[in-house]
Amino acid sequence: MFSETLLLVLVLLFAVFMLTMLAQKLKISYPIFLVIAGLAISFIPGIPKIKIEPELIFLIFLPPLLYESAWYTSWNDFWKWKRPIAALAFGLVFFTSIIVAYVSTTMIPGFTLAMGFLLGGIISPPDAVAANSVLKNIKIPKRLTAVLEGESLINDASSLIVFRFALAAILSGQFSMQQAVGQFFLAAGMGVVIGLAIAHIVYAVHRFLPTTPSIDAALTLMTPYFMYIGAEHFHFSGVMAVVSGGLFLSFRSHEIFAHSNSRIQAVGVWATLAFVLNGLVFILIGLELPVIMESLGDYSISQAINYGLIISLIIIVIRVFYVLLIAYVPAWLGNRKRADPVNPLWKGPVIVGWAGMRGVVSLASALSIPLLMGDGTAFPHRSLILFITFVVILVTLVFQGLTLPLVIKWTKIREIDDFPPEGEQEAGIRLHLMQVSLKRLEEKFSKEIQENELVGFLKDQMESDIFINNQRLESLECDTIRKDEMDFYNSILLDIYAVQRKELHLLRKENRYSDEEIRKQESQLDLDEAKINY
Repeated sequence: MFSETLLLVLVLLFAVFMLTMLAQKLKISYPIFLVIAGLAISFIPGIPKIKIEPELIFLIFLPPLLYESAWYTSWNDFWKWKRPIAALAFGLVFFTSIIVAYVSTTMIPGFTLAMGFLLGGIISPPDAVAANSVLKNIKIPKRLTAVLEGESLINDASSLIVFRFALAAILSGQFSMQQAVGQFFLAAGMGVVIGLAIAHIVYAVHRFLPTTPSIDAALTLMTPYFMYIGAEHFHFSGVMAVVSGGLFLSFRSHEIFAHSNSRIQAVGVWATLAFVLNGLVFILIGLELPVIMESLGDYSISQAINYGLIISLIIIVIRVFYVLLIAYVPAWLGNRKRADPVNPLWKGPVIVGWAGMRGVVSLASALSIPLLMGDGTAFPHRSLILFITFVVILVTLVFQGLTLPLVIKWTKIREIDDFPPEGEQEAGIRLHLMQVSLKRLEEKFSKEIQENELVGFLKDQMESDIFINNQRLESLECDTIRKDEMDFYNSILLDIYAVQRKELHLLRKENRYSDEEIRKQESQLDLDEAKINY
């Protein structure tokens, strides 16, 4: 039995790799392609039916995927755009849940308001992975990417809380709005507290104990599970714990890894893990359809599809309307006029509004609805909720995902952020680092510049910045260099690289350059440091 399960997982992984390469060849976003492929594969005769366990999604898949997203989210951008992020992650989730609740109650016979809120909580959060994948090879302003990434980090928490309160109301038959609001803030706030507490412990381990690159990489894999399980154990928001802890450790990443190999190894491990988990999740969504269709029960396929399409249209319209509303209302109230004829105010909101693809969290939430009520009777309308959720995921992921590049092209939006072009940023950062390094060398090692030929040559390299890598390799291969001089030379380089890392952290705090360009320079420092056999 175990060997069959293992074989099935390996076959799925191989299929994910092949389909992803085919998606790249066809220039289609791989989450969209994997869902469609999984859907097609599920109807092949003889293919075993795969049932997704919601606990598997929430416990195995969700924590690392959230943590990886939080790690690569710019804290500066997150804080800069905190208002639109909060408006989308909280306001839009609640607004969508309310509208879906009342519409579904009116449209579907026997559907109660609590069931409507349950459905609204399930389908309200867009999927971060799908949006990032679609936008990966498309040029849009970084402020829009920052808003979408920030929203996706938090909206899972708010939607899951709505879902759990609605589920509790159905199971118990009681619901108090005042109690629900209080419990919401308690669950979210304490989730943040637990996440930050665990993050500080992990920070201390990385920072003050003699870890190795392998231990550092392994700890980063364990951290999101500690945060998620710790918060969920006390019935608080595991999502908020992972997000808050991930943002904290990401901001302190320059301090917690003692060696460049730790950073290089951790980046490689996480890139592979995130790709594998994302690929499995999206192909499993497609493979799940036959299981969902079999459980429809009293509802016909056409009737369930109609409900799903209507609700899909509603949530698409709600999102576009809401995003335009929160963009224009502050401008109207503040009597501000937009003078930019290239990027009118409507362009950014239209793109953000259209990037509302649903995904794995919605499906996992729907699957986690219990089969039976407390009295042993079947949970009402469970099969229909599952099918509507699948239709919403399919419509938003495939239709919006495939048309989003066309919408972006139609708007002709351009970058209007405060940062200069990437090439200028890279040149500016490198120039700044070289100036800081030369100053450090002259202040701390002025005597060695005169006495040690290698140190003097390093000074010449910094001043000229011409053929630096080739000249360094030629000097290191010189047979006349004594080992002690080489060791001292390497120690100077390591000292300079440490100063450069601190300076990059200061540049990040000053927000003079984008986090993306600063990370590029950090990666280059890792590679330069790894060349030293010290």
